[in-house]
Amino acid sequence: MLTAVSQQPSDSSLPLGIVIMGVSGCGKTTIARSLARSLRVKFLDADKFHPPANIEKMSSGKALNDADREPWLDDVGARIAKVAQEQGVAVLACSALRRTYRERLKRASDMELLFVLLDGSKDVLQRRVGRRTSHFMPATLLDSQLATLERPDRDERAFAVNISQPVKKMIDEILQSPDLKSWGANPTAAEPEA
Repeated sequence: MLTAVSQQPSDSSLPLGIVIMGVSGCGKTTIARSLARSLRVKFLDADKFHPPANIEKMSSGKALNDADREPWLDDVGARIAKVAQEQGVAVLACSALRRTYRERLKRASDMELLFVLLDGSKDVLQRRVGRRTSHFMPATLLDSQLATLERPDRDERAFAVNISQPVKKMIDEILQSPDLKSWGANPTAAEPEA
């Protein structure tokens, strides 16, 4: 399992973008929303910013290609930067499956991002995706996402959290990470959620 990377940011007063990442069914939205609530900051869901053509393509069971993703990632990166500039910290749920996607998000946001990979077994993920009824991503695309996933390398500011734990334990693990603490982010220091 990927362990926390404890590179120090050049200036801990800089805005922080936290990206909760992983494949469909790992709990990105639930964890990102809960983390944002704990930090009392705005939560962003990258899925809400897909253009209609991307949603239509995924809804029909077709995987997105890089040309589909690039403008979306640029838009999402700009959005997390805006919120982080306003609040000091922003929390985003975004698959960010490949390193090139994470790098694009960083370029588009023009800020340091902390990636938290929600990690779990294929069996657990399949059960979760199979139970969902209100999401445009069909269960049939899970294999494609797992094949696309490039776990963050040790030189990326990233760590993994096991999804088999209760939500509260996962949030506590994220809040106690050295990378998050190095920015001085804590549940009592952030502005109320907008």
